Amino acid sequence: MIGRSLTVERVPFTIVGVTPPEFFGVDVGRTFDVAIPLGTEPLIRGKESSLDRRSNWWLNVMVRLKQDQSLTAAETTLRGVQPQIREATIPPDYRPQDKEQYLKEALSLVPAANGGSGLRQRYRMPLTTIMVVVSLVLLIACANIANLLLARATARRHELSVRVALGASRLRIARQLLAESLLLAGAGAAVGLVFALWGSRLLVRQLSTTTNNVFLDLSLDWRVLAFTAAVAITTAVLFGVAPALRGTRVQPNDALKAQGRGVVGDGRLGLGNMLVVLQVALSLILLVAAGLFMRTFSSLANLDLGFESHPVLVASINAQRAQLEPAQRPELFRRVLEAASAVRGVSSAALSAVTPVSGSTWNNRIELPDGPELPERERITFINLLSSRWFATYGTPLIAGRDFAETDTAAAPPVAIVNETFAKKFANGRSPLGMRVRQPGFGPRPTIDRQVVGYVKDAVYRSLREPVPPTMYLPYAQQPDPPSFMSVSVRAAGGSPALLTRSLASSISGVNRDIAITFRPLADQVAASLTQERTVAILSLFFGGLALLLAALGLYGVTSYAVSRRRTEIGIRMALGAAPAGVIRMVLTRVAILVGIGVIIGSGISLWAARFVSTLLYGLEPNDPLTIAAASAVLGTIGALAGWLPARRAARIDPARVLREG
Repeated sequence: MIGRSLTVERVPFTIVGVTPPEFFGVDVGRTFDVAIPLGTEPLIRGKESSLDRRSNWWLNVMVRLKQDQSLTAAETTLRGVQPQIREATIPPDYRPQDKEQYLKEALSLVPAANGGSGLRQRYRMPLTTIMVVVSLVLLIACANIANLLLARATARRHELSVRVALGASRLRIARQLLAESLLLAGAGAAVGLVFALWGSRLLVRQLSTTTNNVFLDLSLDWRVLAFTAAVAITTAVLFGVAPALRGTRVQPNDALKAQGRGVVGDGRLGLGNMLVVLQVALSLILLVAAGLFMRTFSSLANLDLGFESHPVLVASINAQRAQLEPAQRPELFRRVLEAASAVRGVSSAALSAVTPVSGSTWNNRIELPDGPELPERERITFINLLSSRWFATYGTPLIAGRDFAETDTAAAPPVAIVNETFAKKFANGRSPLGMRVRQPGFGPRPTIDRQVVGYVKDAVYRSLREPVPPTMYLPYAQQPDPPSFMSVSVRAAGGSPALLTRSLASSISGVNRDIAITFRPLADQVAASLTQERTVAILSLFFGGLALLLAALGLYGVTSYAVSRRRTEIGIRMALGAAPAGVIRMVLTRVAILVGIGVIIGSGISLWAARFVSTLLYGLEPNDPLTIAAASAVLGTIGALAGWLPARRAARIDPARVLREG
């Protein structure tokens, strides 16, 4: 490939190097196919180049430290030349107060050994929470295995006493039981590792969207293997020691007794009961977490957006390659809008600079000549450029006033439409119609006085989690410096809006072959904004269900073991007149006590721990009583079912047979 030519955006580049397959860049979560020199950016973007626009923030700078140089020393050196760097890069259109803030803001260095990553920042808290959940599931699994091994070691007392009678040392018996624990842990770790390799790829696919393909290197790493092996060995040793020690406490004369009967008496297993309580408490914590995250996702998924997403298809238009002057762009986008509106199956179409929950935002500090005096920060308002019929296309109701019209051009008086939050904040809740709003100039853009002519319902702008901000909508034809990126949103008359993609692409391309078009259903865009909440909800639900299953198995195992050990006692009770219902009640009472203690402990821990995940929740408090009550009810039901099966078997014991065997 070296020396060959490659055309990127109609610009020919000569290939001078090839990276190794494992190199995916310095931005973790993303990858690239082609790297071009930074200085060639104007060749790609033309007049839209950001290379010399000092007020555009779009570059990340990475530096390599000198040998034996610490990060602190490098930062000290950097700050020594900070005044020169700041003076040389200050944006010329900054106000005096902005310049002062820019000059004194300290430069700093952060470690980048693992690359930079917006993905890491976004998912650090959720994944930390999930790691805690995984650790709790591991504890439940370990307690479960320890409980079963305790019961198994007790059941094998006759066998172990024979071994001791034949000369086996306690160390040898302990070594045998620990070896069995290691074998179980090793087999489980191997199966879990295979499942993890598959599950991690599935998880990354969950994080990817149609416009943001997440790339992570998931090849097997020796550190992952070492961690897995260490966890397996540690759990085997920690939770295999108690059964091993219990198994060595046998006397040789136990071998002379009939299968060791009477060695344990009533079959009580104090440590086993404690482990069951631990499992129930931890399971309740995980069920509460799963309930909180599921309800958060459900609240956001069913949130009133202020617009209808399902019938809308968004076509993003990039007119940079069309090589048009800024003054020619409104005419191009007008023709694109006409072409989209003429497509069969489109009931309405409109232009906008920003589409909801797309990740793009635009805000500015407004001035209110007739309004209240507010601090500068309190006057920040979100802005969007629209054509007429945008609110009809999105289904956002117009409360009062009028929509934009074709006559709202650069030659007409400047106008604006505002939302409910804007009216509540700047018009004291009164109708904002006729209100004057000043849009301050910035750089080459002049100051514009606008009159509010419309008043619409609140609609989500940037994020479903954030309150709807004060928003001002402006006619795109009145913008002094129209952007080269616009979106055409079309409303399907019926059926899926994605079916309009091919006909829309053909119609829009007929206006200008040089413009680039990408399509995305608005519903997919809204769903992509919930990727974090959906992922956390799925993972917490999976691990919560797994914990519930493990707790049920543990409770069933301990109850079954207790019933088998008390078989003679139960037979005697029934021979003396105890009814089967009384036997079932006796067994379930024991189960209810264990579950009840676990629920009380788990509820207390949940109330304390839930505050640490409050930032991940939406629409409910961390100590939500309904979630805790629902989790307790589910756990109680599963516990009753796990205890009922052994209780039912105990009620069917034949007293005559038991007494005859005894």
